[in-house]
Amino acid sequence: MFRIAFDPIYCHPLPDGHRFPMAKYELLPEQLIREGTVEESAFFAPDLLTEDRILRTHESEYWEKLKNGTLERREERKIGFPWSEALVRRERTICRGTAMNTEYAMQDGVSFNIAGGTHHAYTNRGEGFCLLNDIAIGAHHLIDHHNFERILVVDLDVHQGNGTAQIFENEPRVFTFSIHGEKNYPLQKENSDLDIGVPDGIGDRDYLKLVDKHVKSLVDEFQPQFIFFQSGVDILENDKLGRLGVSLAGCRERDRIVFETAHRDNIPVAVNMGGGYSEKLADIIEAHANTYRMAASIFG
Repeated sequence: MFRIAFDPIYCHPLPDGHRFPMAKYELLPEQLIREGTVEESAFFAPDLLTEDRILRTHESEYWEKLKNGTLERREERKIGFPWSEALVRRERTICRGTAMNTEYAMQDGVSFNIAGGTHHAYTNRGEGFCLLNDIAIGAHHLIDHHNFERILVVDLDVHQGNGTAQIFENEPRVFTFSIHGEKNYPLQKENSDLDIGVPDGIGDRDYLKLVDKHVKSLVDEFQPQFIFFQSGVDILENDKLGRLGVSLAGCRERDRIVFETAHRDNIPVAVNMGGGYSEKLADIIEAHANTYRMAASIFG
């Protein structure tokens, strides 16, 4: 059975009243255990990512601002959260979880991070509720500790992984691939190795055709040694921010395509949960739970 990074700090309220950032982080593990998709022993609590690993991905000037709480007001607005020690601690925990998940994925075929997917964080700044880029930190872990030369990022969140694209723009060992809402956030897109912008309202048939075509062709051509899968469910038709027209069944089929393609070629996959902002919390939990169920059915 696969392992899942989870820490109660994801759910702790901050002094200013923010709750991180939605109840889904607390409710999803309960749902997965209750229905028997995973056992409680599958969950592990990461420790804090060390400063040297942060500085492998992020610039020292930016990290000093995060560490010491000296971000400028405009930088905080870009991130979307006011600075706090709890916020930085949470990000370090998330990133450590994704780094650890690379090891678990190589062992079990797949691994998950309940709160991962901070793909809007750049080398020198945070954006879109992301301070540190856990996918980039995980990829650097594989490069530095396992000499990996072909890492594929499959980002299927509705928002482009602009930070991840910027971090790896000159890194041939990491191929960044994103299917995202063409007119959605961020307004100014970065250049991934392959970007597919889709129109508002795109439905299951056209969306899944793109996923199937490009995921399979990239795996065949790039022959990755490892895949990071950003599995945001903000592609759903009832998502408040997504504006696409993908059904719950279509979102589940998207996950099946990614997992079956990876499993076919014995490629480890680390899954980062990403976004989900439907009006009904139950819809968010069900969509995220489907990703775990699909992994359980394919990887065993």
